[in-house]
Amino acid sequence: MLNLLTIGIQHQIAPVSVREKVAFSEENLPDALLDLRQYLNQFNNETNSEVAILSTCNRTEIYCAANDQQISPGLLQARTIDWLSSQQGIAKSEILDYVKTSVASEAVRHVFRVGCGLDSMVLGETQILGQIKKAAYTAQQAGSIGLHLNQLFNRTFAVAKDVRTNTEISSHAVSMASAALRLSQGVLGDIEKQRILFIGAGEMIQLCAVYFLGKKPRSITIANRTIERGEDLAKYISEQGYSCDSIPLSEVPEKMADFDIVISCTASSLPIIGLGMVNTALKKRRYAPMVMIDLAVPRDIEPEISNLRDVYLYTVDDLGQVVKEGNDLRLGAVKNAEMIIDLQVKNFMHWFMQRSSVPLINSLKQRSDELQNIELEKAKRKIQRGDDPMEVMAELARALSNKFLHGSLHTLNHAEEFSIDECQKIVSKIFISTGRKG
Repeated sequence: MLNLLTIGIQHQIAPVSVREKVAFSEENLPDALLDLRQYLNQFNNETNSEVAILSTCNRTEIYCAANDQQISPGLLQARTIDWLSSQQGIAKSEILDYVKTSVASEAVRHVFRVGCGLDSMVLGETQILGQIKKAAYTAQQAGSIGLHLNQLFNRTFAVAKDVRTNTEISSHAVSMASAALRLSQGVLGDIEKQRILFIGAGEMIQLCAVYFLGKKPRSITIANRTIERGEDLAKYISEQGYSCDSIPLSEVPEKMADFDIVISCTASSLPIIGLGMVNTALKKRRYAPMVMIDLAVPRDIEPEISNLRDVYLYTVDDLGQVVKEGNDLRLGAVKNAEMIIDLQVKNFMHWFMQRSSVPLINSLKQRSDELQNIELEKAKRKIQRGDDPMEVMAELARALSNKFLHGSLHTLNHAEEFSIDECQKIVSKIFISTGRKG
C-alpha cells in the first residue's frame, strides 16, 4: 500500500513574506528534487519515494508517494518539513503554522483543484496548469517520480481540460496582469501618458505587456539580466507597432527616474530595487508619483519602499484583492467543476488502490502455486503406487480446499471481539458472495 500526500505553503494561509522564503528557483529545482528523494529514502532502502515540487509566486507544494509499510503519512510529512526547513535555511517554527497537508484521496482532490484553477488567487486561471506541467517535466527529467505521480499529473491535465470544456470557470477573465493595469490606472489615470519599465522577460512580464499595450502607453522599456532575451521581447513589442527598447539590468538604477510605472518579475533570490535607488529617482522626478508592482516571489522590490509618500507599491497579495471581483463572477461554475473533480478523484483512487494491491495479488498467486505443486506431487506418488485415481483426486481437492481455508478460519477463530464482525464480512464476501456469482 502506498501513501500519497501533498505538503504546501499557499497564498490562502501564508503571506508573501513567508512564501518567498520557501520558494525554489528554476535552476535549483532539479538538485532539490534529487536531494529530497534521497533524504526520504535514506531511512529505509525499500521506501522508494516519488517526489515533485511546484513553486510559483502563490505557492510552494511538495507532492510525495511512498511505501506506507516503511513510512507513515505523519512521518513522511515531518521528514519533508525537516528537509524543507534545512534546504531553505528557515526555522521550522517560522513555517509550521502555514503548512497544509492532504493525504490519499484529499491529496488527489487538492492537486486536481489546483490544476483547474479552483485553488488560485485568480479563480479559474489557466497559467497554473502550465506551471504544473513544467513541475512534472522537471521531476521526470530529474528522475524523481515514477508510475504513481506520473499518473496523478496526467489525470490532473485531463481533469483540467474537462472542467474548462464543460464549465464556465474560465469565463469573465481576470488575471494578475489585468489587476496590475487596473491599479496603475487608478493611481496615474490615462496609461497613454505613462512610461513603463518592465523588469524581467518571463511569462508574467509578457502577459502584463500584452495588457498594457492595449492602452497604448507613451513608451515601454524592457530590462533583463540576460540581454538577448530582453531584446527579443522588445523586438516583438516593436513589431506590433509600439515604441519599445531594451536596456541591461545594470542600467536600471540610473534610469529609474525616467519611468512612471515599474513592473518587476524576476527569479532573483534577493531584491534588485532598493530604497536608496528609488529615493534618488524620486528626487530626479521632483517627487512625481510612481507606481511599482512587484510580481516576484521572492520579492524584487524592498518592502520599505512602500513607506515613501510618492511611491505606490503593490505586491502579488495586493493584486489578489483586485482580482476578487472577477472571481465572484466565476463562483457559479465552481459547483459543476467540483462535481467533475469528485468523480475523477474516485476513478483515480480506484486505480491507485488496484496498483497498491499488486504486491499482495502476486504473493497470493505465488502461494497458490506452491500449494498446488505440493498436493500434485503427493497425488502423483499415490497414483504411481497404484491407489484409486478417483480417490486420489477427491483427496487432492479436499487438501487444496483445507489449505486455502486455513488462513481465513484461523483469523476468524482468533479475532478480537471488536473485529469479529468485520472479519466475517470480509471472509463472506471472498468465499460466499464471489462463489454464488460464479
